[in-house]
Parts: sequence; C-alpha cells; structure tokens
Amino acid sequence: MKGWVHSWDLSTGVDGPGTRLVVFLTGCPMRCLYCQNPDTWHKLDGTVTELAELEHLMRRYHPFISCAGGGFTVSGGEPLQQPKFTRELLRSAQHAGLHTALDTSGFLGRRADDALLDATDLVLLDIKAGTDATHRRLTGRPLAPTLEFAERLAARGTPVWVRQVLVPGFTDHPREIQELATIAAGLGNVERIDVLPFHKLGAPKYEQLGIPFPLADTPTPSPQLTAVVRERFAGSGIG
Repeated sequence: MKGWVHSWDLSTGVDGPGTRLVVFLTGCPMRCLYCQNPDTWHKLDGTVTELAELEHLMRRYHPFISCAGGGFTVSGGEPLQQPKFTRELLRSAQHAGLHTALDTSGFLGRRADDALLDATDLVLLDIKAGTDATHRRLTGRPLAPTLEFAERLAARGTPVWVRQVLVPGFTDHPREIQELATIAAGLGNVERIDVLPFHKLGAPKYEQLGIPFPLADTPTPSPQLTAVVRERFAGSGIG
C-alpha cells in the first residue's frame, strides 16, 4: 500500500506520551487561518511512500521509542484525508507493540472506520474553537462534524487529548474557553486539554508559496494570557 507523505520526525511533547515517531501525511480539507503547514494542504504535494518504508522506520526506532515510553503518531495535514493508509499505519504500529495516536481535527471523522479506531490508543483531537461561529471564522468549516466524531470516541471509550490553539481575537474570549471546557467535560473521555499558543513560525512557508499569511498582524498571546486560559480549563476539572 502507498500513501502521500510530507515528512516524519521524532518528537517529544504534544504528539502523545513520550518520545514518538510522527508521520505527517498531506491533504487537508480545512484552511485554518493560523495553519503553520500550508505545504501539507494538497495531497499531491506529498511524496508517494510505501507502507513498508514507514514500517522499517517503526522497527528501526522501536527500541529507543519503547525505552522513552513513547509510540507512533499519524498527523498531517489531516490523516483522515487518507483513511485507508492511516488505518494500515496505525495497525502496523500496533502490531509492532507501539502506543498509537491519531492527530486529527475530527472534521472527516466519518471516514474513520472501526478498524482504524480499534488500532488507535489515543486521539489528539484538535477542536479549533468552542463555538460554531468562531470555528467557521478560523477554518471555513462547521464545528458539528468534529463534535459528532468526539461523541463517537466518547461512546467507544477512546482516550482523547483535546488541543486548541490560543489565538488572540478568536479563541481567547471567555465564552470560547467556557464552551470548549463544557464540551470536553461532557464527553467523559478527555484526559487533558493542551493550550497551544499561536505563533508565526510558519510565516516563511507562506512567503515561499506566494500565499498571504492571514494572521500576519495578529499578536502572539502573552505568557500571562496563556497561563490564565490553562487555569480556566483546569478549573473545569480537565487540565
């Protein structure tokens, strides 16, 4: 089997517990205003890669990853743009004894069949905003499909880490924070909420692609604001 791959990396942090082998696929239905990887939007911008090549990477780094308490993550772009390839990647990692994580916006959640989710130990669910209006402003897409997928994961009992980018003027409003906290707390399977401060490190990619960066004039959130938002989420019982 083959898929379209942008890159891979060894990462420690928000991609799941421990040090992880992260594979970034290409193709995404969203156009988030703050997207740091516009070079992953189009599937054909990736490199056609055999599943066996990535399985080789799993075997190569398995000893190191296992010692570090990590695993394997499929990210993007949007991995559910390539659901069959994503499913086989996760199944291969699971068969190799690696903890598996799926990093997704959930917008294409209906494409994730039960076999794909059975091979997923953790979902990193990027809920872009707490309200539909702000979600549409940020992504051009409705929030409902993401929430539908979140409810499906909750019914399955799949562990979820919610992730949200803190963007001044968009997701820093108290109503947005409260709505997301309410959503996460109501699901029952959310283990944590990661607040990721908006940054502009991807701006040079837009310049290289000849695309205006939509949030070029938006300030990055201060450490104080980020701390306050994290405290509000922690106050809801989810940190």
